Amino acid sequence: MATFQVTGYEESTTVLDGWDARVRTYRLGPRWACRVDNMSPGAIISRGEGATREEAAAEAVALARKRLRLTRRRP
Repeated sequence: MATFQVTGYEESTTVLDGWDARVRTYRLGPRWACRVDNMSPGAIISRGEGATREEAAAEAVALARKRLRLTRRRP
């Protein structure tokens, strides 16, 4: 089993379809990973992986947008 060290960690906040979200990207071994969570409880909405940071983030953000669009909000 290989052990990888996290490098290139970046964190940013954004609004996805009216929801506050935090996007975290990092390099794990030879691949980039990304996870999107809602900031208040910190529950992970989606994850992405790719050969580049942008590819991983695009995959995770697209899935997060899709899931958040399906979430009902109560007034």
